[in-house]
Amino acid sequence: MNSLMRSAPLLAAAIAVCALSGLYLLGGGLWLCLIGGSVYYAIAGLMLLGTAFLLYRRRASALVVYAALLLGTMVWAVHEAGLDFWALAPRGDILVPIGIVLALPWVSRHLEPAGPATRMPLLGAIGAAVIVVGIAMTRDPQDIAGNLPPVAQNAPEPGDAGQMPDGDWQAYGRTQFGDRFSPLKQVNAGNVSKLKVAWTFRTGDVRRPNDPGEITDEVTPIKIRDTLYLCSPHQILFALDAKTGRQRWKFDPQIEYNRTFQHLTCRGVSYHETRAGALTTDGAPAPTECAQRILLPTNDGRLFALDAGTGALCTGFGQNGVVDLKQGMTVRTAGFYEPTSPPVVTDTTVIVSGAVTDNYSTHEPSGVTRGFDVYTGALKWAFDPGNPDPNEMPSEHHSFVPNSPNSWITASYDAKLDLVYIPMGVQTPDIWGGNRNADAERYASAIVALNATTGKLAWSYQTVHHDLWDMDVPAQPSLVDIRNADGEVIPTLYAPAKTGNIFVLDRRNGHLVVPAPETPVPQGAAPGDHLSPTQPFSELTFRPKKNLTDADMWGGTMYDQLICRIMFHRLRYEGPFTPPSLQGTLVFPGNLGMFEWGGLAVDPERQIAIANPIAIPFVSHLIPRGPNNPATPDKSLPSGSESGVQPQFGTPYGVDLHPFLSPFGLPCKQPAWGYMSGIDLRTNKIVWKHRNGTIRDSAPLPLPIKMGVPSLGGPLTTAGGVAFLTSTLDYYIRAYDVTTGQQLWQDRLPAGGQSTPMTYAVDGRQFIVTADGGHGSFGTKMGDYIVAYSLPDQN
Repeated sequence: MNSLMRSAPLLAAAIAVCALSGLYLLGGGLWLCLIGGSVYYAIAGLMLLGTAFLLYRRRASALVVYAALLLGTMVWAVHEAGLDFWALAPRGDILVPIGIVLALPWVSRHLEPAGPATRMPLLGAIGAAVIVVGIAMTRDPQDIAGNLPPVAQNAPEPGDAGQMPDGDWQAYGRTQFGDRFSPLKQVNAGNVSKLKVAWTFRTGDVRRPNDPGEITDEVTPIKIRDTLYLCSPHQILFALDAKTGRQRWKFDPQIEYNRTFQHLTCRGVSYHETRAGALTTDGAPAPTECAQRILLPTNDGRLFALDAGTGALCTGFGQNGVVDLKQGMTVRTAGFYEPTSPPVVTDTTVIVSGAVTDNYSTHEPSGVTRGFDVYTGALKWAFDPGNPDPNEMPSEHHSFVPNSPNSWITASYDAKLDLVYIPMGVQTPDIWGGNRNADAERYASAIVALNATTGKLAWSYQTVHHDLWDMDVPAQPSLVDIRNADGEVIPTLYAPAKTGNIFVLDRRNGHLVVPAPETPVPQGAAPGDHLSPTQPFSELTFRPKKNLTDADMWGGTMYDQLICRIMFHRLRYEGPFTPPSLQGTLVFPGNLGMFEWGGLAVDPERQIAIANPIAIPFVSHLIPRGPNNPATPDKSLPSGSESGVQPQFGTPYGVDLHPFLSPFGLPCKQPAWGYMSGIDLRTNKIVWKHRNGTIRDSAPLPLPIKMGVPSLGGPLTTAGGVAFLTSTLDYYIRAYDVTTGQQLWQDRLPAGGQSTPMTYAVDGRQFIVTADGGHGSFGTKMGDYIVAYSLPDQN
């Protein structure tokens, strides 16, 4: 071999690569065969070893063997993956370059018999591979092309715009219908490419040494008249001049926090304006102070009311402007109850829910939703999902039920019906349910409609039964009035779920508008638990059409793709709702869900919706109790993260939760992992769907390769026929043609934009605003930026 390296170093290197690759593929391939996977890798390993041996013997037949390997690989790859370029890539990105090296004269001239003819089979195989790849690069089998309809001639009037000026954005979703739609149209599909940065504001609120891993900047500002209101991750409230971005005032609540908090985020604040003749709950005239007020929830369990003009505390609200949301709780540990999302505000009531620490123990704060007098902060009503009487008020003899299911994202509100629609989570720990009782189960992972004035239940609809997968309702439901084929106007609710289902309900009574038949699901719970035999599967869905197989496994190379296939076969997986297991379960859609807190953007005039679904599998691995895994807390505290090993104290198991990644840190499921999509709400059909986002900021080299990446945040859509999204794994704001979904414009952001953008107008000038502060556990660059865009000729 030494003499070979001296006389033909390239040949010697090729022998070494083929031999080592062959040994790896043969060993791993035999393991894969034994656990029920593809035989390809074992065969490829044998052929590579044969190639290495023949090269060592300087036989030209090595090139014929390698040509057969290349051709066989192409046939196998197309059979498994079709003509999807990114699915084909790891199946050939090692073999084709090796083949090119073997075809070089500096290698082939050392083989016998010598001559150009010895290379022809290999050159032909390389040519075939290039043709296959070239064809695959011109098409995308995952793409859905289509056109959303224009404004409907008989579309109902938008239901919740009320008297709001077109240029305002007065609630988290602009209106309390949660539509994330603006009637502004100065920025449109024809001129959006001209958008430029109008102003940038730096909050100064950056990551601190004692912050948890899950520190995030997810705020969507609100805009009232000429002022923008927003909060930063440490819940500092800022009032900005909406035209210039200059700070008018700020308020720092000085929150109590530490590394054990699972969240440190503020998705937004809420606004209330006193109407003429308004009364408090006890019938007294509404106070004149703070006639326009901002409601700020904080992660340490408080609710502040501040004068919108000055930032001064509204002293008549609670205790000098503050309500302690831990009142009535038996568990008051800091960080165990965290209101991270803005409350719903009616004329008289501020309605507050909150996150609780997931997967730590069975002894957590209550998930109660409460209505407080918007003027005085007095508790008006409670809805405690774990209580047999959910409306029982706290007293000397009663506290809210510990560990009842909670709601952690903003609710929606229909003022005409006086109903608030609560998207519910599940009783924690999320991945074990053997100890849940009927009271804890009935409203878990459901949409619950309450009378906003009294808190009484109007109806509920459960989207997952006995949820063991954290498949809660993660987003604000969108309310829209739809005129059906019979001409009837249906007040409709669209609730995107982590499962990829979008549940479509009549918001008056909770009856399904789009069928969601109960369908059998995998059985075989871990010892001590049980399962529902069926789950509802909406007919409007982004769920995968088929279960994953090892052919769907991916990697940067065939080496890690092989490892992903082995990992896949070692896990339990029988499709959606495969139960958690001691073996380890592949959960797809994963714990992040296909939908997260960003929700939908709904254009009520065109009767359409824009969505940004994602597709990342997770692994859920139950860990039995043992010497290093106690059943109850000792001196440990939460880890400050929702992934990794979670103790689930009080249950028979801890759980290890993590994304399904290769040893190189790449997703084991082939791309795409994120999309933009358009839905026709009159037909409830997905009209277009395109990969969205690049790997520029997550790959070793900053290459803007459009593979379709995950996003955390939601879309915005406008009457100008343009949708916006900022929340992808790469650092861009993008604009899309609403009709076709084609990207029209993008701009580089200074940090991760894991938030939902909004838009407003001042003095006839339209702005698009995004918060770009990054996301700790999502791994994007942290920052403290608020960036506003406008057309340059609108000065």
